[in-house]
Amino acid sequence: MAVTMFTTTGNRPFISESLADTSVFIIDIPFPQNAPEIPPGVESTDLLPSMSLFFSFCKATKQMQPMVEEKLQGLVQVQPVSFMVSDGFLWWTLESATKFGLPRLVFSGMNQFVSCVSRAVFEDRLLDGAESDDEIITVTRFPWIKVTRTDFDTVMSNPNGPTMEVFIDQVKSMSNSFGYIVNSFYELEKVYIDNWNSEKTPKVWCVGPLCLAEPEPEPQKEPFWIQWLDQKLAQGCSVLYVAFGSQAEVSSEQLQQIAMGLQESKANFLWVLRKRESESILDEGFEEKVKGRGIVVKQWVDQRQILKHQCIEGFLSHCGWNSALESICYGVPILAWPMMADQALNARMVVEEIKVGLRVDSTCNGMKPGFVKWDGLMKMVKELMEGEMGKQARKRVKEVAELAKMAMADSDGSSWQTLDLLINELCNKEQDVRL
Repeated sequence: MAVTMFTTTGNRPFISESLADTSVFIIDIPFPQNAPEIPPGVESTDLLPSMSLFFSFCKATKQMQPMVEEKLQGLVQVQPVSFMVSDGFLWWTLESATKFGLPRLVFSGMNQFVSCVSRAVFEDRLLDGAESDDEIITVTRFPWIKVTRTDFDTVMSNPNGPTMEVFIDQVKSMSNSFGYIVNSFYELEKVYIDNWNSEKTPKVWCVGPLCLAEPEPEPQKEPFWIQWLDQKLAQGCSVLYVAFGSQAEVSSEQLQQIAMGLQESKANFLWVLRKRESESILDEGFEEKVKGRGIVVKQWVDQRQILKHQCIEGFLSHCGWNSALESICYGVPILAWPMMADQALNARMVVEEIKVGLRVDSTCNGMKPGFVKWDGLMKMVKELMEGEMGKQARKRVKEVAELAKMAMADSDGSSWQTLDLLINELCNKEQDVRL
């Protein structure tokens, strides 16, 4: 099967490098210039100065639709095109696919737990009756699940907000597409996959964990943080990995509390910070205070390489789904600190549903902890790395990691079988159209 990928000019170098050993053909589309509120040169959400501009960024992408369709027209004249896969936020791609008679598959960055719980909460209007943001709400379709209003992104909990129009367009577009491709696996969330596919359309196809499908990188000179982890392994030490993704915005006051909590926990740790964040703590001699048991990395890292390291025994994470799933796949328990988007519901799944982690703060009902003081963080770091609850989460996550590997086993893994079924269904649909 031939694959063609559309990306923007600015993103092409990264995409080309990622696909260097494949036969994928890449077409790049210029990103809109002078898009309202979007700084020049920003062509991906991780470069946005603030995630408050996310929906403005989504809106700007629609200006690419004519060029996408022009390139698509040229493509279908050369060879038959069977289907289109596009990100769920690019709602307008359904219009483009429909113009050319193509089934459109939505790539969903969320797991099925989040999709099912969110749909149940909003279809049943469960947030409407809450008297406070922190009030516990039972999800009536899944009564073992409890949520709060703060577990949901502001665009969903505020129906009159300015971004609601784009959000509704995205939801409608996804609902009218052929299906969802989800980076998860059946054994992890069979209750929610079966529930959705028995009651809802379009159908969900779980083909992950995709991190286990990626080839191992060529051996190169190990970066200093891997050498440091090797030293810790040789010393028989366990290490906590700390990272909050590329998009979360953490205040300098909160960073200082994190620094103090890590310092006082006495745990060994590797903390990845963006350069602008590191400036708020490093000028106070933090690295010198933790020298020998903690390091701060101020550049991009291969997160999977870190999580795979034998001495990593915990991950203090924002619970973005990619990060959470990578941690699960490599058998590392999570200390959940959700900050935005679907992260609070991911944290509920990690802590309460599959029990492979702990939460960073248990003083509130909602999963988003708000401002966390150093002593509370210190307590939970110690519990994850040394306590009984941490041991139970570590045992459980290693069991789930084995299920993930089985799902991705060649030919007979559930995710491979699902992918085969999806392609067969799409190809049969294409034949039916031609007939």
